[in-house]
Amino acid sequence: MKILLVYPRYPDTFWSFRHALKVVGKKASFPPLGLLTVGAMLPNQWEKKLVDMNVSSLKDEDIEWADYVFISAMVVQRASVNDVVERCKKYATKVVAGGPLFTSAYEEFSNIDHLVLDEAEITLPPFLEDLEKACARRIYTSKERPDITKTPRPQWSLLPNMKKYTSMSIQYSRGCPYNCDFCDIIVLNGNVPRTKSKEQIVSELDSIYRKGWRDGIFVVDDNFIGNKRKLKEEILPAIIKWQKLRKYPSMLITETSINLSDDEELMHLMVEAGFDTVFIGIESPNEDSLAECSKQQNRSRDLVAAVRKIQNHGLQVQGGFILGFDNDPASIFNSQINFIQKSGIVTAMVGLLNAPPGTKLYQRLKKENRILDTTISGDNTDCSMNFIPKMDSETLVNGYKNILATIYSSKEYYKRIKVFLKEYKPRRKKTFSQLQLWHVWAFLRVVWVLGIWDGDRLHYWRFFLSTVLKRPQHFPLSMALAVYGYHFKNVARKYVGAGVRQVPT
Repeated sequence: MKILLVYPRYPDTFWSFRHALKVVGKKASFPPLGLLTVGAMLPNQWEKKLVDMNVSSLKDEDIEWADYVFISAMVVQRASVNDVVERCKKYATKVVAGGPLFTSAYEEFSNIDHLVLDEAEITLPPFLEDLEKACARRIYTSKERPDITKTPRPQWSLLPNMKKYTSMSIQYSRGCPYNCDFCDIIVLNGNVPRTKSKEQIVSELDSIYRKGWRDGIFVVDDNFIGNKRKLKEEILPAIIKWQKLRKYPSMLITETSINLSDDEELMHLMVEAGFDTVFIGIESPNEDSLAECSKQQNRSRDLVAAVRKIQNHGLQVQGGFILGFDNDPASIFNSQINFIQKSGIVTAMVGLLNAPPGTKLYQRLKKENRILDTTISGDNTDCSMNFIPKMDSETLVNGYKNILATIYSSKEYYKRIKVFLKEYKPRRKKTFSQLQLWHVWAFLRVVWVLGIWDGDRLHYWRFFLSTVLKRPQHFPLSMALAVYGYHFKNVARKYVGAGVRQVPT
């Protein structure tokens, strides 16, 4: 068999980081970890080739070469998926699809030959067995949760060029112990966190290290701290040992819940293991909205104080925020702006609420006849909603646009970085082994684009000089955040109304 593994292209969204990537000369943030893992599950004797369309183009000769094209995708990649499938049909190459997009909306893809849904450890083996017998069914699905201690190490040899990415990825666990009603993580991966062994994690880190990688690694868990005891007793001590032996070659980033702030020991161990950033779903400063969506872990606490405590331990907090809850008051727009600015959450992803199929929110809204016949775009910032909100739609969208225009204006953005840096207290000194030639080249590009070419350059130079004079130890981080801001500003302008200038090549 000749298998072409295809990862479709992301559109220009908040999380694509496309404008920032262009500045620093990279093509994508992370490699397609799911396809690399699936590649390791396929028979060794098969010929396999990977095309990440965010890094390189998909050529017709690649499709012609393949017996089967395997596609994995998230909802936001839908448009690119449709294009790939049409091209495969043109050359009569059969398509096998799996991943979140297809698991949640398989009925929308009648033109795909085989759908291997849910978790591949369970559904891929029977498909491969039937394929060998020439009797493969169209749909393979199972609600069984696999033991991921048996999941193979991703096949990194399929990745043509690691240098095209800003970070590599590993997975430690799947599932989340919480029940937020808008979230489809528990639909896809369940409520009970399943974890890999410390031996697996060290082996995966080693495999990336042996490939020559000496930069960031994203631990792509639904909630990294879902099993705190195992983290503290086994996983983090193993990562700390691995990092120390190699003089900390990689900084780590992951997703957690806000109750991380309740555990001093856990925060200390994460920082000692090399974590420097966590993404947390804050959602709303409004207590009634948190109660409405069953965000129990965020309720009855001072969220700003919790964020600052995490920052004080040396972890940058990236935050997710949502507008459109039934209980959102008219003041929610100013409340969100004030919270984001006060907390110093520099990377603040604010989106309008949507109800993914299968979630508790979707079921409730369907009973209330509020679900619209609209496909979810997967783009958190495109002003779309798939249900009728309680608040007037025009008021909601206009208020949302005002938030984007405010928090991603250069003035407010740089102000927020300064608030963050006042609270940010790294507990471990970073080593110089992480400095690479591309970092120097990227810095020169940043100065050119933000300091000379961009229309908001005066704000940049004020921030630049302030950082050099007052917080020189945070200068590399400050410049990285400035580049993020350039991307976020352009994404916001796309929806607020102003034009977007292209980065000079």
